Amino acid sequence: MQIGLSTYSLAGALANGRVGLLDLPGWAATHGASHLEVAEAGLGVDLSSDQAAAEGLRERAGESGIALVNYVVGADFLGNDAAEEIERVKTHLDTAHRLGISRFRHDVVPWAWRPASYTEYRNALERVVPASRELADYAAGLGITTSVENHGMAFNVSERLLQLVHAVDRENFKITLDIGNFLCVDELPESAVAKLLPYAAVVHLKDFYSRKRSPGEGWLRTLAGDYIQGSVLGLGDMDLPRILRLIKDFGFSGPCSVEYEGREESLTAVPESLRNAAALWEGC
Repeated sequence: MQIGLSTYSLAGALANGRVGLLDLPGWAATHGASHLEVAEAGLGVDLSSDQAAAEGLRERAGESGIALVNYVVGADFLGNDAAEEIERVKTHLDTAHRLGISRFRHDVVPWAWRPASYTEYRNALERVVPASRELADYAAGLGITTSVENHGMAFNVSERLLQLVHAVDRENFKITLDIGNFLCVDELPESAVAKLLPYAAVVHLKDFYSRKRSPGEGWLRTLAGDYIQGSVLGLGDMDLPRILRLIKDFGFSGPCSVEYEGREESLTAVPESLRNAAALWEGC
């Protein structure tokens, strides 16, 4: 397994200046990561418009022996002008290509959007499929595989991800498979991971605390009314050995990126998560 790190894990440290953009590759290498996943959210700079920053990141990654494996951006093909949004995402695809990145994840709707009915969901599906298909076709010319993540409250349940992938119907359109996000919509991660692994381009390694009653502020309420909060990988309530065994037995050979989003200090929580990920993988 290639165990690396999503830059989103260090969003807080980037925001307050405890770590800089160009420090990320060296920092990741020091703590045992094999690669970086470049997430637009929390990076503090738009790499599509700041070419100097993009080039600096590419150079530092090369010097540190850190591969840049996935480029992650938000997107909304419902609330925004779809044509403008597609063109904006294409500029990020161009940037990913210049960085030598061959995988690219984009959203299709805002994280918090929830369809009020099945009809509203089907209408949304019909709108996001052409946009995703156009982006996949554009990316194919750059040698890039695009993907959508089980992310947020709408396109998260495994069956909806499968519907989207099959509707787009492009060989280079796959899934960024986050093993923890299924809890947001109360789907059993083990079941969902098993169904979606054949379509995965990247795997996100994540852990959550889970409670039936609200412990207070800072906890996300799931669709069914449970409560979850990000944790250091291996310290939460997910059955990570079972999930990692599924990934190992399937033979997934793509990048697996730790994505930490807990309340603990990231500069200590992320190294612990990376160590735990390696130990869990070896032990499963």
